[in-house]
Amino acid sequence: MYLFIASVAAVLAACVAVRLALPRNDSHASVRRLVRCAVIAAVYVVLCLVLAPFSYGAVQVRVAEALCLLPVFGAEYIIGVTLGCFLANLFGSTIIDVIFGTIATLLACLVTYRLRHLRLKGLAIPASLPPVFFNAVIVGIEITLFFTDYHVMSAPLWLLCLSNGISVGVGELVSCTVLGVALVKLIESNAGLKGIFVEK
Repeated sequence: MYLFIASVAAVLAACVAVRLALPRNDSHASVRRLVRCAVIAAVYVVLCLVLAPFSYGAVQVRVAEALCLLPVFGAEYIIGVTLGCFLANLFGSTIIDVIFGTIATLLACLVTYRLRHLRLKGLAIPASLPPVFFNAVIVGIEITLFFTDYHVMSAPLWLLCLSNGISVGVGELVSCTVLGVALVKLIESNAGLKGIFVEK
């Protein structure tokens, strides 16, 4: 029941956000983008909540982060993935993670969109690196400052930030550079999926 409510909330919030963000001169294209954005936001939330033990904390492989590569196919996915992250953190984490985790995802999606045409041996590897970088830095510092009792630890603050950043970054590498790149390749190589995901 909880997952159903979260999914409905994600879809409704995404619909409102995309309707406000997208131009209104092409209603048919806007509706397609609205639907794609809403579905991606809902999928992000559901993946995080269903796989909650892996989605939250200092050591995590958030499978939903593979969706951070979808801006390769269109700018509307920036809204969908960011909104999905916001809602997933709102339902499953703390207000601090809602703020900093969402900022990290937004920045990552924006830069991924800018790198959408770059390929390494035919793979979207360059586009997978912004989520790794921004989450490692922002979430790594967030975990250290807000969820670690660093005052009583013998290690210096910078080392704790680095350690937490590496931990988050490794999880992001699995989610984005492995799963996300595979997702992009699958969509690009399948005409049916490409027709669904690619902006028209």
